[in-house]
Amino acid sequence: MNSHERVWAVLDGKPVDHLPQMPITMMYAADHIGRGYGEYAADYRVLVEGQLRIAETYGFDQVSCISDPAREAADCGAAVQYFPDQPPAILEEQALLTDKAKLDTLKKPDPLGGGRMTDRVRAADLFKQKVAGQLVIEGWIEGPCEMAADLRGINNLMLDFYDDPDFVRRLFAFVVEMEVDFARAQVAAGVELMGIGDAAASLIGPELYKEFVWPFERDLLERVRALGVRTRLHICGNTRALMADIGRLGCDIFDVDFLVPMEHARREAGPGQVLLGNLDPVRIIRNGTPDDIRAELAECHRAAGARHIVGAGCEIPRGTPPANLLVLRDFARTHGAS
Repeated sequence: MNSHERVWAVLDGKPVDHLPQMPITMMYAADHIGRGYGEYAADYRVLVEGQLRIAETYGFDQVSCISDPAREAADCGAAVQYFPDQPPAILEEQALLTDKAKLDTLKKPDPLGGGRMTDRVRAADLFKQKVAGQLVIEGWIEGPCEMAADLRGINNLMLDFYDDPDFVRRLFAFVVEMEVDFARAQVAAGVELMGIGDAAASLIGPELYKEFVWPFERDLLERVRALGVRTRLHICGNTRALMADIGRLGCDIFDVDFLVPMEHARREAGPGQVLLGNLDPVRIIRNGTPDDIRAELAECHRAAGARHIVGAGCEIPRGTPPANLLVLRDFARTHGAS
């Protein structure tokens, strides 16, 4: 069973030879090939090289187009600061939609128009040329709350939930249309699993999540799945109070951050939800010992059960000892056989 077959078997509830592992690696992948992160985020060829090399070294079952959440915002015209060895940063004090009225004239960027979105599409195409049918090729788009925060500014958006709920819904609707277009271009290039990052959704309470975010996440997930791909939802932070609603979204994989006990995630999301995670990336993965990691993995797998993919709660931090990351590979290869 190769990596592609293994991940699809877990998603379909079929027997597997062992657990898959699908950690998020971005800065770690750039460091692994000795390239600055600015290059990694700007040049799809560097990203693809880093992902292929790190997947080979650590036995990952996927390669990913993820690099930073600023691609769509940059192509919309948002102010973005670039660094030689850090991720690009959206300048909130210069948020594109500081004036809400600008939403009425904002145009969706063309994912094939030559901007940063196009660079990600090219990564998907190059992955397809190199590992189609062997490793899972994962694309990436931003979710409604995260991209709305990037365009409007996170602090402004938090006030908008109370001050102008109609604007929030219109902004979320714009985001969903833009992200479906971006997903379609990546799928056409070779993506078969679409990651969706909606980190800002963990910053609001369950009532606001259910009223505002959940309907748009569900719409986005359904429309992406209609393109013929599986979905992976990644919400950084404490989603404990949101887990029951997340379990009703219908995403194929949900990334559980370390702030949410895996036992709680399994109980609330239900037995059919595939859960990925949820080791503490810093305290356990980077700073822990191999024995610490093995113990945490065992507890995580016990709580998650068979529908489990090995990974951390969020990105593998740069500076993680290689021996620590190899523990994830060895655990995955010796557990979950059925």
